[in-house]
Order: sequence, then C-alpha cells, then structure tokens
Amino acid sequence: MSFKALADGSPSITGKESYLESPYVTAGDRVYMVGHQDGTFPDLGWHIKGEMGGIWNHPIKLLDGFNISLEMNNTDYELDKADAFTNYPYANRMDYSVTDEVTIERWQFVPDGKEGIVIQLHIDNKGSHQKGILNFTAQSDLRPTWLGERTEMIDGPDIANYNSTKGLLTFKDSMNPWYTVIGLDSRVTEYSEADSNTSASIAKTLSYEIELLEKESTVVNIVIASSYTSEEAAMDNHRSIRQNIFNDFKAKKQRYEALANKTKLTVPDKDVEEAFEWVKYNCDWLVRTVPEVGTGIGAGIPDYPWWFGVDSEYALQGYMAIGQQDAVYKTIQLLDSVSGAVNGNGRIIHEMSTNGAVFNPGNINETPQFASLIWKIYQWNGDKAFLEKYFPTIRDGLDWLLNENDADKNQFPDGYGMMEVHGMDSEMIDVAAYTQKAFADAAKIAAELGKDGLSQGFAYIAEDIKKNINEKFWSEEFNSYADFIGSDDQALHLIEDAIVRADTLGKPWAVEELKQTREAILANPSSESRPFVMHHNWVVNTPMEVGIAPEDKAIKALNTAEKFVNPFGVFVTGIDRDESAGSDDGSFQGSKIFSYTGAVMTLPTGVQIVSENNYGRPDKALNYMKRMTRTFSYALPGSIYEVSPDYGMVTQAWNIYGYAVPIVEQFFGIQPNAANKKVFIKPQMPSAWNDASLENITIGDNEVSVYFSKNDGITEVKVIQTKDDWEIIIELPQGAQSNLVSEGGEIATQATPGYYRVSSKEKEMMVRVTQE
Repeated sequence: MSFKALADGSPSITGKESYLESPYVTAGDRVYMVGHQDGTFPDLGWHIKGEMGGIWNHPIKLLDGFNISLEMNNTDYELDKADAFTNYPYANRMDYSVTDEVTIERWQFVPDGKEGIVIQLHIDNKGSHQKGILNFTAQSDLRPTWLGERTEMIDGPDIANYNSTKGLLTFKDSMNPWYTVIGLDSRVTEYSEADSNTSASIAKTLSYEIELLEKESTVVNIVIASSYTSEEAAMDNHRSIRQNIFNDFKAKKQRYEALANKTKLTVPDKDVEEAFEWVKYNCDWLVRTVPEVGTGIGAGIPDYPWWFGVDSEYALQGYMAIGQQDAVYKTIQLLDSVSGAVNGNGRIIHEMSTNGAVFNPGNINETPQFASLIWKIYQWNGDKAFLEKYFPTIRDGLDWLLNENDADKNQFPDGYGMMEVHGMDSEMIDVAAYTQKAFADAAKIAAELGKDGLSQGFAYIAEDIKKNINEKFWSEEFNSYADFIGSDDQALHLIEDAIVRADTLGKPWAVEELKQTREAILANPSSESRPFVMHHNWVVNTPMEVGIAPEDKAIKALNTAEKFVNPFGVFVTGIDRDESAGSDDGSFQGSKIFSYTGAVMTLPTGVQIVSENNYGRPDKALNYMKRMTRTFSYALPGSIYEVSPDYGMVTQAWNIYGYAVPIVEQFFGIQPNAANKKVFIKPQMPSAWNDASLENITIGDNEVSVYFSKNDGITEVKVIQTKDDWEIIIELPQGAQSNLVSEGGEIATQATPGYYRVSSKEKEMMVRVTQE
C-alpha cells in the first residue's frame, strides 16, 4: 500500500517553485528530518554551524542526509531537483520527473513515538517494462547535540557495518552507543563505499535491482531507525517501524484529523481559517521527547528544537486554547523541574539543550511570565492540585524577582527582558509589565489556595507597579511607553550603538531622532534614572498586552505603534523601519551571519493583536492578524516563519499565541472559569466576520462550541456544550433600542453596563439581540 493512497482526503499545500531551495521539516516527537524542498541536504543552521539539518534523534544527530538515484538505460538519474514540494500535516512529498515515462514521488513521515523515519518512493512507469538499479546513499554523522560537551558527549569517528543476511546497514559512533540502522523492503543486491560530504562523516550506498512493470506503479520503503543507548534497541526500533509502516501512517493521519477538529474555526476569511488550522498542526510538529530528560515543546526548527522558558510561556497559552493539553502539562513540568534543579529559587530557565544542559538560567521576564501562565492554564482546567503544585515556584520566583533584582527597590526588576540586546539590562518596560501581571495573577492564585494574607500582599504590589508604570514609563512627547528606565550614561551608550545601527541600515529618520534625543539628554542632564524612548522596540506595547494602560494612553500608544509595521506585521525594533515599510512585501534580506536586525516577527505582531483587542479595536486586531497570515505558506507550505516572511525558523511555537489567544479569548470572547464550571462568552468580532463558529473547545471536562452571526441588525449566539452541570454565561451589547430573545437561558438582572447577560446550564442555548 502506498502513502499516496493513504493520504487521500488529507489537507495539503504545494509550495512555490522559487522556494524549492529552502528548508522543510518532516516532524516527529522523537525523530525529525530537515532538508531542502528540492530533496537535497545542504548545510543548515548556526547553533551547530551547518549541522542543524539532516535527521535528528535528540540528543544525537543521525545523518547529514541521503541521496537517491535511479540507474536506467546507462543513465544515473539523481533525485536532487524536485519539480514540486507538497506538505501534509503529518508527512511531505517531493515530485520528480525522471524521464518522459517515469516519475517518482518521494514521501516521508515519522511514526509517533518511534526513533526512526520512513522514506517511501512511489515510482510510476507510464511506458513499457524496464529494469533499473535504485541507489540509496546515506551520509552518516552521528554526533551530539548543542552543548553535548557539557554532559560529556564526545563525538567519535563513525564506523559502518553491513549485514548481507538481513540487508541492513548499521552506522555506529566508535566512542558511544549511538546507532543508525537502514534497510529497504526489497533485497539489496550491492553494498558500496560512497563519497562523504565532510571529513567528519562517512557515506555508504545500498543498491538493488528494480523492475518497473509496463504502465504500473512500484512502491519502495526505506526505513531509517536509531538508538542512542544500544544496537539492540536500534534493531528493535527498525523492526517495529518496518512491520507497522501503514498502521503507523494511518494512526498519525487520524491523530492529526482529531487535532484539526479541536477548536475548529470557520470564518468568512478563509486565509485566516486555513492558517489557524495549520498553525495547530505546527504546534504538534514542535513537541520534543527525550525520555531521559522529558517532553516539551521546542521553540522552532531548525535552530531551536530544544526547550525555552519564555517561548513556552507565550505558546502554551495558545496550546491550551486549541486543546493540546498534554504538551502544556509536560512542558510546564519540564521547565519547573529543571529550573528547580538548576536555580532552586523560583527563577525560570531560558534555554536548555536536549541533553539537559542549561545554557541560560533565565532572563528576568521569564520568571513572572511563568506565574501568569500557571494562572491562565488553571482557568482552563480548574485543577486546584495543578495550582498547588506550582505555587511554591511562583512564590519563590516573585521573591527572587524583587529581592535580588531590584537594586533601587522601586519594584521594577533590573535585567534583560525580551530584547536580548547588549546594554538593555536596566529597568525594561516588558519586565515591568509582566512583573505587574505576575503579582496580579499570583494574588488570584493565592486567594484560590486560601492564602489570603499573601493574596492581599501580592495585589497591593500589583496595583503599586501598575500605577508606577503609567506614571514613570509614559512619554507624552512620543505618545508611547519608554523602552527602559536607566541612567543618562546608559542611554548615551545605547544611543551611539543605535545610531550606528540605523545608519548602517540606511534609516536617516532614525539617525536624526536619536541625535535629537542625545542632544536633549546632554542639554538637560539628570543624576537620577529616567525613562527613555529610543529604539521603539515592540516591547513598549506590553502594557497594552497585559491590559494595565489607561484607555487614553493605550489608544495613543497603539496609534503610535502603527508607524512601525510593514505588510507582514510589527518590527522587532522600530528604528529599523524605513519609509518603504508600508509597502515592502518582498523576501526578508537577512545578514550572512544570523541576526534579527531589521526583522519583523510573529511574536511582536501577536502581541499587537492581543493589545488592540484589549482596548476594543477588533478590526485593527484582525488587520494585524491578516498581515501575519500573509506569511503563511510564503516559503514553507503549511507553516509560518519566525521572521516575516521567510527568515529564521521555518516554524515557530509562539505563532499560536498570535492566533489562538485573540481568536478564542477575544474575538469569540471565551473566558473559562473551569474551577467553578462556568464559561463566560462575550464576543468581540471584527466587523467582517458576520458568520463565525468555533467548535469543540476543551474546557475542563467539558467541550463547548460557539456559533456567532450578525446580519440585518440581528446578533445571534448559539452555544452547545457536552455537560449539563456547567453554566454558560453570554453577554451581548444592548444598543440604543434593542430586544432580547433567549432560548434555553435565563436573563440575568446584573450585567456589564450596556450589555445583556443570559445564563444557562442547558446543553444548548441561544441568545438573539435585535436592534430596532
């Protein structure tokens, strides 16, 4: 049976010819493969320079890649220039025109939970009977992951062994129990040496005679299995994959169909609808399991396949809203346990490789964002044991935050936040905003756990920080919150660096503004720390993201932020914007050495979407979402790059934050309170979404579907739930003259001013408001 037949009916997207020489990923939770869409495996990545592509079974790499050729009629046809690349949620396919009569589809997929990958060739012969030789050349490069040396993972030369009886090629690292086992489902007729890509790798070729019957198709399966513990385990893995190829393929297809049906969106904007569906698939692509360390979501492929604090803290909010709870719980458990082992004081790590080595024990913002993540997940699951488990980390982390990182005791922690730029480690606006939210959320957590004294103390600090942010970070001159609060000396050093940056990028407006700021500082020196608007970094929008900006300041700041965008979204650093930013919709021209300079990224855009919705501007929020959606399938079909539209990681975990949080929690207005078995629904739909539905949303042990319509002055919301002991509460605006009709619900006497409120514990209810 062929994958072609099994994949029938699945969604798929064919990429652009112009991006065939760019990366793809064949995703799996244990093994994954990265190469180019044309079928080749060039050097990729910078974390381990040139080594982030190929086939990985973390914490080791298996192969740099492989080459496939078909010899027919004294000609060797290399499968290295695909005509097309097609992505499926759980597999991918490359199409090759070998001759006028022979075409080959190269399929590849990774079985769930298994340490291997299957390459299937579907060879279609439209001509007469002919024979040939199929050659499969593997480029072995068994080597440790990034930071392997910290856990004594020392790379040794690879050696190869061919078992002619079993037809299996085995590669082994000579210094470690790391194995790759390769076999075809047809009898190998020849085993030979091949040229390796590098001095660090070795290459071997398996060949076998193939018979192409007249006007028929032939299927060849190539199984690549592995183990980093023993040869026996590698052989067992190979056997398991080979014997269950088609059942595993069908099981993965069915699992992805289930993912698609969770939080299923239907809206008039089919581009957003399709992007949202595929971003849910992308989320699953990034789950990384290393049993000896744990399971969690990686940040991005190919250079960030391991685990991060802050990336997870954004992304897991979205994962929860789309029903992928298993990844949420396992990632939180991993971050908490490793942070406890490494830091032991509530500080949350920033980055850990798949061998368990921690690279960065944590930027300042990651600790408060962990507290807010735990509160958010509790709203969805209502599990008090979950709160109790992580509250000690939250309590210790907040103590560490203010007692060890706030030198002047003004409740603004000092240190790096999201802008990992040298020198930007004073009092950063994002650190302040996320700290405020952390204390506000910790107050709610403490109250839930009956710790009233702590709750009151946390709430007091949260209110104090909120007041101080709005007084001390706000700049009326720039209609924006400041990038940071620091000394004149710090600011002047940063200005000099920023002028060089802006001048190098050819941004004369930014150079002029920075020079004016420098002159103003020199003309009006201060011995006290003060706020500075300098880079117009995206983080200045975090007070609106967390909802603490007063409306007047928020609207001014949001309007200011509109200056620092291009057709794909929001600039990481506003001074990188130029006069053509509004119309520049071409490929991102990144530097030869990997850098985010000049970048527009999905996270800043996602933050802006959330921020606009927080202040009642869903049309503007949708505008940003549509900008981000323009990057969907731009380079890799079925995915959104980290840097818009086609730079950096080919898929990125935090992309889901910019879709799921605004769509579920803001446009549809779903605010779960699972602990009390309540769901509040207060839609805030973009004006273009007159008919919209969101189905099969998992909240606690319940599942809820919401159907919204607004036509001819009639707004209608229908809600279906699977449980009858949960209360659904719907709020809809009254309007100047309006009538309310409810089926299956009771009209509440108290509601938000200007709104109707209807509640019900029925499995189905409908609320209709007619404007007279």
